[in-house]
Amino acid sequence: MYTLYLMLCRDDSIYTGITTDMERRFKEHQNGEGSRYTRAKKAVKILYTEKFKTRSKASKREYEIKSWSRQRKLAMISI
Repeated sequence: MYTLYLMLCRDDSIYTGITTDMERRFKEHQNGEGSRYTRAKKAVKILYTEKFKTRSKASKREYEIKSWSRQRKLAMISI
């Protein structure tokens, strides 16, 4: 099972990623062991998650969401 997630960073930006273990991945982001982006921006909290059976489906959704504006991401989260 794969989880797509949107994470709030300290600078108020939104990071989008996928993982098989949300708890472990969030800790990695917080400890500066995650992506280069979150090492610089510092992870604050998980805003949203979606579950997928395959990496392919999760990756396609990640790619789609990464192309969205901040406003569209926030609108999706608030639904």
